[in-house]
Amino acid sequence: MNNETGPNSTLFVPTEIFGISGNFLAIIIFLAGIVIAFTMYGIVKWLKKKADTTESRIDDIILASIGTPAVIAVLVISVFAALQVASLPPRLEGVVESKYFEAVYVIIGAWIVSGFVHNFISIYGSRIAGKAGSDIDERMVTIALTISKYVIWFVAFLLILLVLDIDITAFLAGAGIVAIAIGLAAQDFLSNFLGGAVIAVDKPFELYDRIKIDQYTGDVMHVGSRSTRLRTLDNQIVTIPNSTITKSFVVNYSTPDARMKIRVPVGVACGTDVQQVKKILNDIAIELAERIPFILSDPEPVVYFLEFGESSLKFELDLWTSDVTKTWEVRDAVNMMIAERFTQEEIEIPVPRMDVRIRDSNNKSNF
Repeated sequence: MNNETGPNSTLFVPTEIFGISGNFLAIIIFLAGIVIAFTMYGIVKWLKKKADTTESRIDDIILASIGTPAVIAVLVISVFAALQVASLPPRLEGVVESKYFEAVYVIIGAWIVSGFVHNFISIYGSRIAGKAGSDIDERMVTIALTISKYVIWFVAFLLILLVLDIDITAFLAGAGIVAIAIGLAAQDFLSNFLGGAVIAVDKPFELYDRIKIDQYTGDVMHVGSRSTRLRTLDNQIVTIPNSTITKSFVVNYSTPDARMKIRVPVGVACGTDVQQVKKILNDIAIELAERIPFILSDPEPVVYFLEFGESSLKFELDLWTSDVTKTWEVRDAVNMMIAERFTQEEIEIPVPRMDVRIRDSNNKSNF
């Protein structure tokens, strides 16, 4: 190895220090590095046990992130220092150039940062997702972990190229073109993904809520990063893209609670006693509330006389149910009792009538 400085020399490496040969000194440095690394490993392990006893998780995250990379960094530094004093063949002199070890330091730094971000998102992101109780939050944590990992290591890759004096202009240009192509190809996916993020933050509904989106009404069975699945009232599964949900009106029947007002229209023949009809309908609502547990007496049922129709008097009975999924059962019970009571009270339920006029050949009208 070259031991002299001159116009063509870039590194001065002594072959002997304090009477100790370079190669023997290199071995001593390397062995000292191993001892220090093992000592540091033991210290980190001991600190991790201490950190487990604390309430904060930040110390656990920091130790888990820097523990192993720090041990590796000590070994790398010891190898670099050993090579500096060792007598190497001319072909291997380039190994001790600092830029190669700087690239290794970049890798170790990226390893530490990646580990810290991964542990931080895993612990605190999962904790937030657990409190939210939504499947989409767990998926957002997984996606955040993946994106952060690729971004950190991509930046580290660019830094390594810079350290090694490799021109990255063409690479960046190519990467930009690829990114644009991928963005155009994944436009729908990104739109649905961002829609999923909006749903996760805004929370217009949760799992098992009964909702209406456009013409679909059903219970939320799954909320994913790309789509949401509903089980309709016909027991069919409908998959709706998240981007569609963010652009649509969403009716949540389960919020703020599962109670729901049910409006039952009623028509009777013209000339019927209005007060009698209102009393019968009110008695029906009260009796059903006593017999059927999911029909409520509070709020109280209300009967409205709405209007005079062409061939009927139009009423509306408003009553409440405690279970939004029982709307059809409530309507059925109400209509069955209305039919029974109206028959008993001889109240006529009007039916549509059609008058037919026939004109004969003598131009006379018959009815």
